[in-house]
Amino acid sequence: MTRLLPLPYEPRPRDFAARFARARHRTVGMRGQRRHLGRRALVLLVAVAVPAIAGPQAWQGLGIGNAGEAQVRVEPMPFERVGESFPGSAFYYLAQDEGLPPLVEGIHSDAEGAPTMVDPMAGPIARAMRIDNSGADRGRALDCLTAAIYYEAASESDQGQRAVAQVVLNRVAHPSYPNTVCGVVYQGSERSTGCQFSFTCDGSLARVPDRRFWARAMLTAQAALSGYVERSVGLATHYHTIAVHPYWAPSLYHIVTIGAHRFYRFNGAAGQPGAFRFAYRGAEPLPGPHARSAAADKAADPVLDPLAIQKAYDAGLKTAQGGAMVPTAGGGMAPARAAPAPAYASDVARRGGEALYRADKLPDPAASTVRPEYEHAGRWINQPGSSSGN
Repeated sequence: MTRLLPLPYEPRPRDFAARFARARHRTVGMRGQRRHLGRRALVLLVAVAVPAIAGPQAWQGLGIGNAGEAQVRVEPMPFERVGESFPGSAFYYLAQDEGLPPLVEGIHSDAEGAPTMVDPMAGPIARAMRIDNSGADRGRALDCLTAAIYYEAASESDQGQRAVAQVVLNRVAHPSYPNTVCGVVYQGSERSTGCQFSFTCDGSLARVPDRRFWARAMLTAQAALSGYVERSVGLATHYHTIAVHPYWAPSLYHIVTIGAHRFYRFNGAAGQPGAFRFAYRGAEPLPGPHARSAAADKAADPVLDPLAIQKAYDAGLKTAQGGAMVPTAGGGMAPARAAPAPAYASDVARRGGEALYRADKLPDPAASTVRPEYEHAGRWINQPGSSSGN
């Protein structure tokens, strides 16, 4: 058998590396640095010495508080001093100072004229209406206002959506409309046409909302229910798109056009700040349209007619101020009928009867802050048993 001989061993090649000392050559810049080193040290010394010479009292020896003193002097607290102590003084001096809450401005009696801010373009603006009720009222109001913003102004700008929300809240504050958000939004929804907000009766609610646009509308609604006021529309209670021209538009006061909507407020007393009461009472109904009614479609409802509301409000105000004329169902005016004399119970009659309720102790209107429309509050419009106005 042939035996294989091993090949001779050959070491692996290695890389060659070497280091050579490099001579350092002095350049002109290096010579300049060495020459200016002494000048820099001199400038630093002057910067430290000059403040020390100018104010030596500010320089103190390094120490740790009063550790070097033989006896530490403790100053008495104010409640420990003679003449400054009284029962409970320790709590008075040691309690943390709590800042007083800021003064709340704008709180006035109902008898006085509430301060009304005026926008140069929109005129009188609304006051904040905060719906912070917990539970069902807040949730229902939020759902109804979000729906109104989404279906009426989903593609509008932020200002346009805030304006729609402000119209809803302005109606809540007006005595001619329901005093709840859901009541305002779904007013007239039992009709097939003629509802206050078209989306509640034209089939728009059958469309499933887009989540992104619904979330955007909800943020606008949350801000409005938390007190945000859209100043640009003032006390607007009506709006319509620029694609239509309703019959009532020329009779109302046009405020502004935002996006695709034109906003209006009432003319006369119905559109003045005194007609609005921005106070939320709650009791929201279920958020949703009313059941359809064929009878409602056949009968005209003056509550849904802005011109009828405007006229009735002015007439009612004159009556409340002492006039003897009241509006009739046909739209005219008629003298107020004499109220029949009430029949009091025997015990009330023994105590004075009618004299107990004559309201003869009301303040003098000339010397009080009672509004003119409330000067005769509590008095008979007509004296019982007579035909003369009071």
